[in-house]
Amino acid sequence: MDKYRPETKEAKKERLKARAADKAEGKADAPTKRAPVVRHGINTVTTLIEKKKAQLVVIANDVDPIELVVFLPALCRKMGVPYCIVKNKARLGRVVRRKTTT
Repeated sequence: MDKYRPETKEAKKERLKARAADKAEGKADAPTKRAPVVRHGINTVTTLIEKKKAQLVVIANDVDPIELVVFLPALCRKMGVPYCIVKNKARLGRVVRRKTTT
C-alpha cells in the first residue's frame, strides 16, 4: 500500500515548480493529475463509500469504541465496495503517515 501514500510536501512543491516552469516558458498550462491515494478518517471514508468513489476500504480491528466502524462492512456490501480488515490502527496509520488512524 506504500504505492498509494499521500504526496509529501516536497513532492508537491517539485510538481508545482515544474508546472510553473512550463508556464513561464509559454507552454499551455495543463493541470497535473493527482495520483490515487489512501484517504483516512471515518467521515471521509463514509462519504467516499456513499458516493461510490472508494475502490477499497481498509478497516482497523482495534478501533475504540468499536461502534465507530461496525456499520462499515454492511455499508460496503450494500454499495458494492470491497473491504478488508487489518490487524491494528498503527499499520494503517503508517501508510498515511500518521501515528494511528481509523
